[in-house]
Amino acid sequence: MARNATSSTSDVLLYFLALFLPPMSVFLKRGCAADFWINICLSILGWIPGVLHAWWIVSKYETPARPRQQVAVAPGGGPMVQQRY
Repeated sequence: MARNATSSTSDVLLYFLALFLPPMSVFLKRGCAADFWINICLSILGWIPGVLHAWWIVSKYETPARPRQQVAVAPGGGPMVQQRY
């Protein structure tokens, strides 16, 4: 099962990071989810299972899109600016 999109630069860096620290690449891709803990257990059992699992996670999941910032509009029509004193 192949993805239509090519790997991004961040994915290539995560593949490289997975060679040295497999749980770190999974954490950067998925956060502190079950995949991260599974990868830690696999890495404890051996380096190769941890690396293979990390590569699978990096290739399976797309990088989430960044949320857009919302700018509030003031009643006068300009952007609302919050100032801290």
